[in-house]
Amino acid sequence: MAMRSAVVVGGGIGGLATAAGLVRAGWDVRVLEQAPELSAVGAGISLWPNAFRALEVIGAADRLSAERLPEPGGVRDWRGRWLARLAGDAAVGDTSANAVVAHRAELLDALLAGVPDACRMTGTRVRGVRRDGTHPVVEYTTEGGEPGELAAELVVGADGVRSAVRTSVFAEAAPPRYARRTAWRLVLPMPCPVSGESWGPGSVFGMFPMQGERIYCYATATVPAGGRSADGELAELRRRFAGWHDPIPALLAAATPEAVLRNDLYELPPLRTYVRDGVALVGDAAHAMTPHLGQGGCQALEDAATLVRLVGATGDLEAALRRYDALRRPRTQALARRSHLVGEVVQAHSPLAAAARNLVVRLTPRSMFVRSLRGVFDWQPPADTDQTDRVIS
Repeated sequence: MAMRSAVVVGGGIGGLATAAGLVRAGWDVRVLEQAPELSAVGAGISLWPNAFRALEVIGAADRLSAERLPEPGGVRDWRGRWLARLAGDAAVGDTSANAVVAHRAELLDALLAGVPDACRMTGTRVRGVRRDGTHPVVEYTTEGGEPGELAAELVVGADGVRSAVRTSVFAEAAPPRYARRTAWRLVLPMPCPVSGESWGPGSVFGMFPMQGERIYCYATATVPAGGRSADGELAELRRRFAGWHDPIPALLAAATPEAVLRNDLYELPPLRTYVRDGVALVGDAAHAMTPHLGQGGCQALEDAATLVRLVGATGDLEAALRRYDALRRPRTQALARRSHLVGEVVQAHSPLAAAARNLVVRLTPRSMFVRSLRGVFDWQPPADTDQTDRVIS
């Protein structure tokens, strides 16, 4: 039997996870990445139980070395007053014990280990995808400017929020929209004194422990798109969070400018389908969402695991792709809506709205918080014979 073929466009989390899973399933795979090398850009990433089930399907779970999260401290306001203390709750502890905060580079290494060098084509800019007879064809330009093309049974668009695959194959797709927020991320080489989030008017600051006595910190703020601080992003963070509770100012005082990354946050308007003519979208190319549920990377891994499991279980690729769309689109689009709504509440800007938000959080039972996340974390990959999935409403 001839080896089945796939071209994966994009060497990020979703692309490498899909590639590793397809290689493991015996496919001939090529990964096209615009950057000159496959390396992670970013800081930490939260991986919850659903992500680890996906990594098991892909074959990468055992290659990721990371410490499980301790019990999260909870949520405080910007002055340090507790809104929701989660430590000590058995259900919360069970969930966090099966989650980690890993560095994106460490996750990327675990995925890359399943993608042989011969499969990797870096320095390759994809121009688009066209249909040629029965197969999709990826058109690209090399780093040296030479044009090229690759045909395959399956093309996977994993090229992010500004996906060239989505633009060329799904011409009706609306462009990404700015979520009215920017995010800063950094990793500090020191033990984490307490984990959790702090909320202020229009801003959030989070801190979580990472393996090797490191802290993953992130912050978001409601600001216009495209902004940059004239004296650097670390100086901007120190100004914005100068009056916040300890240890936030001390953490920022210990940071170095080169450790801080800033990225505007974008969402993708819902697509009517994630598949067309032998092409499937995964990750941000399909459903870019805000980070307020910590599920962007997890959903990309779920996409990859679902696609790999379905196309590997049948010779009918078209049917498998239809099933992939039926399973993944409702769930990811529902999570994107929920993440957007959570962001609107968490980032309440006016003092009155922030005070109302804080009151509601203080009065909400912890059990309700846990139940609200159960449908997210309880996801299971489709079985070979019973291809089911959980939809979040």
